Amino acid sequence: MSSLSAAFQHIAPRKPNDPAVILFSGGLDSSTILALAKDLGYAPYVLSVSYGQRHSSELAAAKHLAKKMGVIRHEVVNLDLTRFGGSALTDSSIAIPTSPGNDQEIPVTYVPARNTILLSLGLGWAESLGGLDIFYGANAVDYSGYPDCRPEYVASFEIMANLATKAGVEAMNQKNRFRVHAPIISMSKAEIIQLGTTLDVDYSQTVSCYQANDLGEACGECESCRLRQVGFKQANLSDPTRYQSK
Repeated sequence: MSSLSAAFQHIAPRKPNDPAVILFSGGLDSSTILALAKDLGYAPYVLSVSYGQRHSSELAAAKHLAKKMGVIRHEVVNLDLTRFGGSALTDSSIAIPTSPGNDQEIPVTYVPARNTILLSLGLGWAESLGGLDIFYGANAVDYSGYPDCRPEYVASFEIMANLATKAGVEAMNQKNRFRVHAPIISMSKAEIIQLGTTLDVDYSQTVSCYQANDLGEACGECESCRLRQVGFKQANLSDPTRYQSK
């Protein structure tokens, strides 16, 4: 276990090689989460969802990285949220912002109830595997505008998971209950990058851009790109992101 991972010992598996479901987009945050879960000693079962997002090249990155990082199993679920729309990521008529927005407003890149939908899928898979741990890359510092990336939300979903499942209801004690982990929720982007770097995450292969092209090259202008650029700068590391030629 790395020295930085030791700080997360409190979320280590209850026994070696316990299965954990990790929500995995192929982006910077989820790749760091996957590497951390592996380093802590979990057997990683990785879940990606093709929900109609514009940045679908992230799914290609997810498939590549899942193989490279040695997961037990990688599932890609197709779920077309473009039928509902309501987000710049699922509705082509809504433009992706390329300038900073109002910090007091929920950004147009918020996908209605996305994390609730994804975590519910992860919960169902975890229960079928006999696992009790779910990881996802919520970050309240960089994404404070998203309601489903707050500590209160994570705690609430964990309560729901233990109320709504056979495994949760039949748990004999607190140790046998579901846990929902969002270990980078209070970290800065620079701290996340530093953690992933110690865990040998290849950030050049990750795709975070909201409008990456088919090659996975980033626009360099959207909010996700800006946060990523600042993160590498503050971490005093060169940015390995592949950007589109202008």
